[in-house]
Amino acid sequence: MAATIKPVILSGGSGTRLWPLSRQLYPKQLLPLVGDNTLLQDTVQRLKNLPHMSDSVTVICNDAHRFLVAEQLREIGVKADALLLEPVGRNTAPALTLAALANRHAGQDDILLVLPADHVIKDGRAFQQALTEGSKLADEGMLVTFGIVPTRVETGYGYIRQGRAIDDAAFVLDKFVEKPDAETAKQYVDSGEFLWNSGMFMIRASNWLEQIGRYAPEILQACEKAYVAGSSDLDFYRIEESAFTACPSDSIDYAVAEKMVADNPAQAAVIRLDAGWSDVGAWAELWNIGEKDEAGNVLSGDVKVLNTRNSMLLGKQRLITAVGLEDTVVVETADAILVAHRDSVQDVKQVVDWIKSEGRQEHLNHRCVYRPWGHYDSIDAGERYQVKRIFVNPGAALSLQMHHHRAEHWIVVSGTARVTRGDETFYLAENQSTYIPIGTKHRLENTGTIPLEMIEVQSGSYLGEDDIVRFEDIYGR
Repeated sequence: MAATIKPVILSGGSGTRLWPLSRQLYPKQLLPLVGDNTLLQDTVQRLKNLPHMSDSVTVICNDAHRFLVAEQLREIGVKADALLLEPVGRNTAPALTLAALANRHAGQDDILLVLPADHVIKDGRAFQQALTEGSKLADEGMLVTFGIVPTRVETGYGYIRQGRAIDDAAFVLDKFVEKPDAETAKQYVDSGEFLWNSGMFMIRASNWLEQIGRYAPEILQACEKAYVAGSSDLDFYRIEESAFTACPSDSIDYAVAEKMVADNPAQAAVIRLDAGWSDVGAWAELWNIGEKDEAGNVLSGDVKVLNTRNSMLLGKQRLITAVGLEDTVVVETADAILVAHRDSVQDVKQVVDWIKSEGRQEHLNHRCVYRPWGHYDSIDAGERYQVKRIFVNPGAALSLQMHHHRAEHWIVVSGTARVTRGDETFYLAENQSTYIPIGTKHRLENTGTIPLEMIEVQSGSYLGEDDIVRFEDIYGR
């Protein structure tokens, strides 16, 4: 009987080169960059209807993204049998080790399909065929990776050299090579023997634990300690921080795959994948895969262009007009605008670094901030005041909390609010309002079946989000 394939989704990246759309607390894998679904949702959706594919997934992410990840899976009707929360990032080898330990802890020994959550794959059928081929080899005890057939000379990716053929699509993995210079990359592509390293793998859980124990025992020991000492939190499993922080940071390639190949190349295989793959690493790559008009422009939102060629303009809030541009990227959000030459978009990370160094907040979050109970949009702010639109999902509730430095005025725009203020509990309907004095315990709830929309006016000497003292919280924050 063929083994079950368990998707392991790695969702820990920040995608800083796609700023200002991708933010630290709302990264690219959680955004609908190509189509209506987010990249995370597409990653899971393209696995549907595959033979022996589990109908549940294991997701590894960080604490800040946990509710967003859980909600996006819920929206597409997918169950996560394990939502593992990494306290710190330690690269892909420890992440896969945690997933394998969770699989063993559940009494299973599945084939683990390791997929980054932020890839685009246009040809789903070709991808599924490659997975079917890979699962057969993984079931035979091999480590399987997927090499992307190059479509251009590219210095931004690592490469894999394929060895002798196993069958029409699979080859013995000969070696991994680092990101090359332009001349070397051209030689690789011209030879036909080299593939882009996609970072996607398949291996049986027990096989991975055996190999990581052999080649990187310190990773296995740290992960075992951190997993056993972890704790359940609602639908999540928190990996213990101190033990996991002590774990070495390493990739699957370096920690295990390269050493397996060196010891015995027959232990590892690479499958050629030609399926319209992209890791959407920068704005130029999103332009490459985007749908273009007759002038080579990728346009999204309320955008009008004149005499503009080979450019990308993405609008989220306002009208964007462009005249006489060429090879330019313009990305507009509510609180930031990026204008860059298409050949320079790799340097956007330097802009993000500058924003951080200046103590600004535009790298962290959008003006619209998502919470497990809904979201809020900071629509105006000034000295000693801030105005927010607050949206509370049906059945959701904010924590019972108090502020030392600010008072709040609440006005219901639509829906019905259940308000706790000190010792009082009462309801507010549309167009009704209330006042929360400084230092007063309070809670906002939506006990109805339709979304609750509120206007909140804050006033006081300090309006930061860290001025929240929580007494009760159904989300365990």
